[in-house]
Amino acid sequence: MLRIALLSPKGPLYRHRGGIFRKSLRYAPLTLPTLAALIPADIEHELVLFDEGIEEIPEDLDVDLIGITVITGTANRSYELADHFRSRGKTVVLGGPHITLIPDDAAPHADAIVVGYAEDTWPQLLRDHLAGQLQKRYDQAPDLSLAGRPRARRDLIPGGRHVKTGVFEATRGCNHRCDFCVVPFAWGRKPYQKPVQEVIDEIRSTGVKRAIFIDLNLVADKDYAAELFTALIPLQIQWGGLATSLLARDEKLLDLCARSGCIALLVGFESISPAALKDVSKSFNSPELYREWIERFHDHGIALNGTFVFGLDSDTTDVFEETTQFVIDTRIDLPRFAILTPFPGTALHERLDEQGRILTKNWELYDGQHVVFQPAKMSIDALEKGNMQTWRDVYSYGSIARRMRATPISKALYLAANFGYRFYGRRLDRFYTCDWQLLQRESTPVQAQ
Repeated sequence: MLRIALLSPKGPLYRHRGGIFRKSLRYAPLTLPTLAALIPADIEHELVLFDEGIEEIPEDLDVDLIGITVITGTANRSYELADHFRSRGKTVVLGGPHITLIPDDAAPHADAIVVGYAEDTWPQLLRDHLAGQLQKRYDQAPDLSLAGRPRARRDLIPGGRHVKTGVFEATRGCNHRCDFCVVPFAWGRKPYQKPVQEVIDEIRSTGVKRAIFIDLNLVADKDYAAELFTALIPLQIQWGGLATSLLARDEKLLDLCARSGCIALLVGFESISPAALKDVSKSFNSPELYREWIERFHDHGIALNGTFVFGLDSDTTDVFEETTQFVIDTRIDLPRFAILTPFPGTALHERLDEQGRILTKNWELYDGQHVVFQPAKMSIDALEKGNMQTWRDVYSYGSIARRMRATPISKALYLAANFGYRFYGRRLDRFYTCDWQLLQRESTPVQAQ
């Protein structure tokens, strides 16, 4: 009998007893339930799952093997847990985006690491462990396919602990190469797709009427997206997901998206400056067309969770007020703002590191709300304060009321989302706190820690 524990460590924001609300604002994550489903049926086992965003992880786990999924913001905590359990004689496996980006950083903390997607390597790792032949590293299979895989073990997701539980995945990857995005540097630009009928059958099996697609770019392959949207229409569900602004340029696909039940999309506008977008290889965004595109989404009944990044090399302190005014004028339903974060392994991190502008490699601060590099045209303090002020201004009562006039979703849903973000945005300094703080608050670079 193989006793297995799968862990998702806490991060700066989504943490048990330390997050914003008692119920996690995250959708129910699929990583651990997917790994659970991939355990071969012929391996007799006992399994426990712990998501530290909603519960404590016991320090005395009585198991044989512990698997930990790691993003950059949780790397410190993940290594802490791994070192603790290894000191107690447990076999520890680390995987996830951070491990895939910089495997050498994680290897000293684990008995084995999993690089890339684990559909094929996780079952093989378990068999190797049972045979006493565990390898130090498992790399994603070059011929990986998402077809015919077992469905995530949704029965293992604790009920009532997450805001959204109807979570699905149709595709992985993105065909773009934005310098700050981890996706192309961790997994490449090859799209991975589940057969559309498998996606539809899984949604039907749950009986949900509201769904979230966690795909990083649901419209990366327009033909696949059209097939999926067409197949969703008979289900008569409402759904939200992620897409690029390019969807607004394709009237036929946008119309099909709306008819399939889409009511909300997260779209990364990133900046209202063409020069800033060019700096990070996202020039397919066209700020001069944003207003038209936003109106087009609204005309199709789709609300926008529009995201923006501050700290790009051409940004000056004017960017905060200009972005605030743009968001209010264009009536973006649920704006979100982040500080540019050079995640390790990305082209952005490599460039800034070569320029001596990385201030720290304390991964806990790589959360989108701390400045971990030297900005080009403003001080560290100005970037942090400008980001915080933008959150406050955009989620003022007046801004919420003004933007509500154009929202295509129900006023109740709009207000609930906006007041949730208002609560969050006015408390960034409380929720994004770490034990270690940047000591340098001037505009000159410091030695990387």
